[in-house]
Amino acid sequence: GEITLCDVGAGAGFPSIPLKIAFPNIKVTIVDSLNKRINFLELLFKELGLEGVRCYHDRAETFGQNPDHRAAYDIVTARAVARMSVLSELCVPLVKKGGYFVAMKAASSQEELDDAKAAIATLGGKVEEDYAFELPKEEGERHIILIKKAKETPKKYPRKPGLPNKKPL
Repeated sequence: GEITLCDVGAGAGFPSIPLKIAFPNIKVTIVDSLNKRINFLELLFKELGLEGVRCYHDRAETFGQNPDHRAAYDIVTARAVARMSVLSELCVPLVKKGGYFVAMKAASSQEELDDAKAAIATLGGKVEEDYAFELPKEEGERHIILIKKAKETPKKYPRKPGLPNKKPL
């Protein structure tokens, strides 16, 4: 069937919009807690004539407990503003077993990833790859971290809104 992708905390629509343009067959779902962003993105999709995109105004914590979305996506992406352990709690529950959570991070330390490994395992994930690359024009190092969903996420994750951030796994 079609590949389903969920972009958590979409910001200005990166990477979901370029991915949708490059791979028009992907079914894209965007979730963001800021309604202004969702409105902007819906307008953008309309202007660009992109179909098969759904936008949801919601907190990732609530969205991840919603039976319509939990364990429903082949790929979940996020630009990592939060710590890896926090981000994983918001994203891994949305990935279907055998699918991937793809985190995009600015130069993240090996230390942070090691710290997050226990959290990721708790959520049913496993770090498969950490791709590091340099942005052009001295813009610095970036990482794409590939996490495979090996088993179902325990029911209690993600915890209530705000809690993953306050008490990281």
